[in-house]
Amino acid sequence: MSTLAQRMRARTAQWMRRRQGLDALPVTLERRRLYILPTRAGLAFGALLLLMLLAGLNYANSLALFLTFLLAAFALVAMQQCHRNLLGTQVVSVHAPAVFAGTAGSVQVTLANPAAVARPQLEAALPQRAAVGAHLPPRGQVRLELPLSAPTRGIMRLERLRLASAHPFALFRAWTWVHTPTEMLVYPRPRGTAPMPAQSALKPGTRPLPGAGADEWAGLRPFRDGDSPRQVDWKAYAREAPLLVKEYAAGTSELRLFDFTPLAHLDLEARLSQLARWVIEAEACGERYGLALPGVRLPPDRGPEHRHLCLAALAVFGLVDGISAVRAVPPGRI
Repeated sequence: MSTLAQRMRARTAQWMRRRQGLDALPVTLERRRLYILPTRAGLAFGALLLLMLLAGLNYANSLALFLTFLLAAFALVAMQQCHRNLLGTQVVSVHAPAVFAGTAGSVQVTLANPAAVARPQLEAALPQRAAVGAHLPPRGQVRLELPLSAPTRGIMRLERLRLASAHPFALFRAWTWVHTPTEMLVYPRPRGTAPMPAQSALKPGTRPLPGAGADEWAGLRPFRDGDSPRQVDWKAYAREAPLLVKEYAAGTSELRLFDFTPLAHLDLEARLSQLARWVIEAEACGERYGLALPGVRLPPDRGPEHRHLCLAALAVFGLVDGISAVRAVPPGRI
């Protein structure tokens, strides 16, 4: 029975995908893409109405028939209100920040309400996962975080998410699927006991040039022929000081190169985890570091974007070719 139910769900999902097509955000939930069915409570309510109708007709009881038709009208109004509660809702964005393997990630969904009335008890859920509820205020927005586990490194692809509502009275449930492919990048778990390598990423016999990647203040020096006018401290010169030039220098920390090859005594996942730990430690210390993998080489740099590129290269190593596939994936808030 479970296999038959899975096949029916898979066929229904394919039919909805063909009918609706791929969604480009932002998406407004229109009437033709909403579906509505009675809940278990609604089915029980309908069965009760049927029994009341049969009893009223059998005993020719006008009061019982009046009550039956009144409750039926109440159910129809509840169905219309349930459908309208979801109609017109906007899905503004769907984003999955990068996480480390073995941790709990989340898919961030932003919903908007262009109407002047509130939309209570909305639900958003990923396939085969529990729903997260929300209350949309009038002409407002709300961001939901749908939990998603990330057991292994790589790229987790999410093809769709479900929006639903059973408000009011939970007699009917209106729902729809939003087909907006989302990718969550999963970095390798940072672990390992090997010390950070001390070798420099520079070629032998070279030294860092002053100002190369400089963001550290070195001081002022007298102007010399050939200096760029952009480096002149014009504010000091306006105060009748001598013509001075601003001088910057690269940080005193060593340029490190984290190489995949010397870790041959470890298996693949252990190598990647060790490299991820070194990247995190070097970034925390403010050092400039590079990464060397078979087929991928990232020159020394630092900063959140460089950290993301290094960890992303480790995340997809052996799974996709090169690092270009992850440049469009935004870094995670870790």
